[in-house]
This record gives sequence, C-alpha cells and structure tokens, in this order.
Amino acid sequence: MVPEASGDDGRDGVRLSDLLRVEKGFRLEEVGSRSTPGFAGGKAAGRTALRAGTEPFAELQERLFAESRFGGERSVLLVLQGMDTAGKGGIVRHVVGAADPQGVRHTAFKAPTSGERARGFLWRIRRALPEPGEIGVFDRSHYEDVLIARVQGLVPRATWVARFDSINAFEAEVAARGTTIVKVMLHLGRKEQRSRLTRRLGRPDKYWKYSPTDVDARLLWDDYQQAYQDALTRCSTDLAPWYVVPADRKWYARWAVQQLLLEHLQALDPQWPAAAFDVAAERARLAAT
Repeated sequence: MVPEASGDDGRDGVRLSDLLRVEKGFRLEEVGSRSTPGFAGGKAAGRTALRAGTEPFAELQERLFAESRFGGERSVLLVLQGMDTAGKGGIVRHVVGAADPQGVRHTAFKAPTSGERARGFLWRIRRALPEPGEIGVFDRSHYEDVLIARVQGLVPRATWVARFDSINAFEAEVAARGTTIVKVMLHLGRKEQRSRLTRRLGRPDKYWKYSPTDVDARLLWDDYQQAYQDALTRCSTDLAPWYVVPADRKWYARWAVQQLLLEHLQALDPQWPAAAFDVAAERARLAAT
C-alpha cells in the first residue's frame, strides 16, 4: 500500500521511489487518489517545489546528453499510463518540458494501425525507444495491449495473458542495453475524472480534448482498475518497477514525477565529458583572433 502524506518533503532521507513503488501485496484500491505521499504541504508549496527541481533536472538531462556525444550509451525511458484526463500531457509540458528538446524523444501512442498490428504489439514500441543520451517519454505504451485490449475484448484472454511475460522480457532487454525505465501509473479517482470531463464540456476551447469514448470507458471503470492491478503487480520488476502516483492533485503528480526522474538521474550521475583538446592552447588561439 502506498502510504498517505508522511510529513516529509521528499528530500530529507525519504526517497519517493521507495514510497510509490509497487511491491508484493500492492492493492491499487488502497491508494488514495487525492493523497500526497512524501509531501506535507499544499498546492502553493508543491508548485514552489516543482520550480526548485527544474534546474537540477535540466542540468542532469544535459549532462546525460553530453555524455552520449562522447560514447555514453545510457538513456532514460519515462512510461506514463493512466485513465483519460489523468494528466499525462501536463507531465510532459510541466516536467519534461524543462529539458532541452534535443535530448527528449516523446511518443504519444494512439490505436495501432492495421500494419502495426500485423507486426506484433512490441514492434512500434521498439522503434520509439530513446537513443543514448535521450530521455524518452511514452504517453501510453505497450501496456495498452494488456489494458484496453483486455477490457474491450480486442484479443482473446490467452493472448493478453501471455503478453505479461513478453513485456517483462522486453523491458529486461531494454534495461540491459543501458536504459533506465521509470514506469508511472497516474492514479486518478473516478469522481475527479468526471469533474475534469465536465470542465472540458463547459469550455469550447477544450471540446477538441473531449471524446464520447471517455464516457464509454467510465462505464467499464472497475474492469480497467482490475486490468491496471494485474499489469502493475505482474510487471513491476527489479529492472523496471512500477510507481503509482496519486493524480487527483495535478500539482502533486507533477512534482512526484519530477522527483522520480531526479532520483533516477542522480543515481546515474552523468558527468560532463572532459575536453578532447588542449584547453590552454585553444584559449591562446582564440585570444589571438
């Protein structure tokens, strides 16, 4: 179970990845979607904390990218999953958006085309993996093939059940190649989703973000929650653990994802590459021009 707000700000010895990680015995239904694990303050403090983390995140991302220019092979993959309106787009804009775009590879996965379906469910995923030095972002991912495919009956049960093992093997392969995988499930409450959809219907400039299928999915809410429960527990591994981030409070979700990325980047500790030239000689040459 993910604990409620502990009174710790997430930076005094408590790693958010430890608080939010899916471990044995995890139950999604026990996670409060409005809770703020690891953060005791409110919205104003959360926004301040997010701003405070922007510069360290941007620097670590640039160091990772610079490292790759001189042979470094490491990368990071952020996988974002959640029900509609859970805030995936806001994470991309407000968290990952602080990084240099040349070091970010963002992919928003839509329903697969007939050609993609013919190649296997991981084919298009492999093509979108980050290159060395990049932070890859999956807005939805291969997990749709054990979520929506399962709930909507797009494939037989035996097919989606077998995909759990295929996903674990695939992620182990990706991690072995030097990619740190950070998988985040944005846990949105049913009431909060209705509120967000209602606000969209109240604003003409947000109609484009609304789809009648969002209501169809709400009718299957319990089925989706069970599908997430199974995906989280069957595919949270040492090499690619799942983190469940309560998402009713957007400010908290953004801060939490930023902290998860920071913790993983700090563990990688990418370094600025040493100069591949004589610095003193180049200073002298430059001064003479």
